[in-house]
This record gives sequence, structure tokens and C-alpha cells, in this order.
Amino acid sequence: MTAPIIKAKYVIIGNSAGGIGAAEAIREVDTNGSIIIASNEPYPAYSRPLISEYLAGKRTLDTMLFRPADFYQKNRIDVFLGSRVARIDSGRHTAELADGKKIAWEKLLLATGGAPIVPAIPGGDKKRIFTFTTLDDARAIEQCRTGRVVVVGGGLIGVSVTEALVRRGGKVVIVEMKERILNTILDETASVLVTERLKQAGVSVITGHTVAQVTSYSTDGVTGVTLEDDTPIPCHVVLLAIGVKPRVELAADAGIKVNRGIVVDRYMATSCPDVYACGDAAEAYDFVYGDCRAIPVWPGAYLGGRTAGLNMAGIPTEYPGITAMNSLKYFGLSIISAGVVAPPDDSYEVLSQRQGNTYRKIVLKDGVVVGMLFTGNVEKAGIVFNLMKSRVNVSDFKERLVAADFGLASLPEAIWRPLLEMPQSAAHAEPVALKD
Repeated sequence: MTAPIIKAKYVIIGNSAGGIGAAEAIREVDTNGSIIIASNEPYPAYSRPLISEYLAGKRTLDTMLFRPADFYQKNRIDVFLGSRVARIDSGRHTAELADGKKIAWEKLLLATGGAPIVPAIPGGDKKRIFTFTTLDDARAIEQCRTGRVVVVGGGLIGVSVTEALVRRGGKVVIVEMKERILNTILDETASVLVTERLKQAGVSVITGHTVAQVTSYSTDGVTGVTLEDDTPIPCHVVLLAIGVKPRVELAADAGIKVNRGIVVDRYMATSCPDVYACGDAAEAYDFVYGDCRAIPVWPGAYLGGRTAGLNMAGIPTEYPGITAMNSLKYFGLSIISAGVVAPPDDSYEVLSQRQGNTYRKIVLKDGVVVGMLFTGNVEKAGIVFNLMKSRVNVSDFKERLVAADFGLASLPEAIWRPLLEMPQSAAHAEPVALKD
């Protein structure tokens, strides 16, 4: 007997920042339309940037929740947790779950997130080889004896999980194929500062090399890896932290236009009528580059979800755009970076100042801030980020932006007064990291 089709006005695939942002926006303007959220994870929405803190023993699931436990009930949202969507039919407006259930929708949001990049390493199918993008990943690692760990990849995920492992008493070796760690979000100066902190914490950092194969293992799992130059490294656990890629399979199989991510317009609409996309899965507008790109950051996912939700509910809303931005703290060293931190040519102007671990760098293009990098004392970074987002021409006071005493009072009154009148959370907002 064929199971009845479940019907909903709005169906959201994905239960993280984008999906929650969309559901909240829909409920603000449509209090009655039925909403279904389907997620392949079994948990209520939680903050992914906190999974390293969970592994470090500083958080529990309850303290990681993105919204209160009664969020779904209060907003009359039906949730299908632990339910993978196997396929969508954009013509028939249906989504089919892996267990065979079918859901009919009027408006659909693909907030499917990103998938970890898993390199084809010989021996990489053994036990105690993990990725690190979900709570289940952290829970699986938590069950292992993490005495000696090789972390493959020195990006955001790799360095974050390294700190958590060190706090659990692990001895960690980072292997990064580029010449320095965090090379996509930091310049050489800041990368060196983080590397020094890692080494002070007992972490070995190997750059310019790759793990060629898992060369030794027991019945319990790996016992060692070998680099491409035949250097052996003994370990109990291997953690793959190469990065993430947009989950586009559902969209591509349904005939929706896909590049690296799902292609959307400024209203977060895909090439298929009534289908929207946001977050890590989509290529959304970057206000620095003036083009659509895959930008896997938490605030962008939430904002994209809200924009999609409003449009799904019939309120035409343009996505304002975001840019790559990260707010981090590694072994006590605070870091904020956004936009272009390593200019590709001489058409950019760079201003910088360093005093010990405090480093400020501003990148300008035609007098407008297009990139920023702060380490150590990052308290005033939010002001610079707002200048960048507002596309303010700072030519007349650019040198002040990297001064040790920089603050709102350093700006012309015509600029600082509107910032001062903003809610403090906006005027001094700090970017938040999501993942590589």
C-alpha cells in the first residue's frame, strides 16, 4: 500500500543556520502556512561553530542549541530529524525521504550545507579516521583514545579541532600541504603568530607536505601514516580537515543550475520556480567582490535563509550580501579577518601595524576598505567591518584605522554618528566563523 503524501506549504531541507533563518522569517509574515524541516541529523538545530568546544569538554548539546528546545513547537514547525531527503522532483513539487515518505510542497528551500572533502588516501578506510563537520563526528572522536593525532589540513577546521584535541590531552601533528596554515584567511604575518601559539601548546606543524597513505594499522585502527617524502608519523587517530564543498546533489539531480554551489539570484531563488537555496550549498552575493560566490560562513547562511524565507512567503526581499569573514580564538589569540586579506596585485593599498601579538591590517581598493585582519586586540574590528560593509570611502582618514588608539572618535562625525546610533551589537559586531 502506497503511503499518503505529506503536504506542506513550505519545505526546508536543512536544519542549521539557513533553515532556521528561513523558518523564522516565514513565521514573521505567514503565521498559518504549514512548515516542514527535514534534516539528516537527529538533533535539534545546534551551532556548528561550537563542535570543537563540545569535543574539548566545554559544551554539551544543550548549551550548543541554536534555538530553545521548544522552538519547533512554538513556531508550529513539523520536523523530520534523522531523515535524509533522497531526491526532489521540481516539476511535481515533491521531496522523497530515504525511508520512502513523500512530501508535497509549494515552496522549497535547499539549505543542505556543505560536505567534508575526503581525499583518496590509501588506507583511508580504516577505523579511527574521521572528518569534523558535525556533532556526530565530535562524538565519535570523543570515544577514541586520542593520544597521538595527525590532522590533515591546517585550515579553519584543522586548527579548531587541534585546539580541542590538545585540551583533551592529545599530542597533535598538523600536516598542511601549503606553505603555511590558515592560508586562505590570514596573511603570512598572522599565520606565523598562530603557528607560534600552536607550537607553544605542543603542536607539531608540518607545512609543504601531504599525507600519502595510512601505512600501519591494527585491528583497532590506524597506528601510523607516511608523508609523500616517506616520512613516517606514528598516530592513533587521523583527522581529515581539508575543508568542505557545497552539497549540490539534490539540486543537480533535479535539473537546477549548479556551479561550485547552487546558483541563486539576489532573492535566493534558483533556476527552478518555487525553489530557493542558501548557506554553504549556494553561491550568494559577496559585496566585496560584487559577484556571487560560495561563502561558507554562519552569518551568511542565516541571512540568506531569512532572505529566502521572506521571498517564499511573498515578501520580495533582496539579499544584501556578505563576504568571507571569520572571528576566531586559538590558544588565547583572538583573530578577525574579512574580505581580501592577501591582495592579488598592486592595485590594492595595504596599511598595517604590529606590536607584539597585536596586528592590524587594512586593505583598500579605490579608497574603500575591501579587507581587514586583526589579531590580539580585536575590540575595534567591528567598526572597520561596518565601514567595509557600508562601502565608505576612507581615504581622508585611512591611517587612523590601524592606529593603536583607533575608535569611533577617530572617524569624521558624519561617519561615526550613524554608527553610534546603531544598536551596539551592530556597531561593534564581530564576524563569526563557520567552517572552511
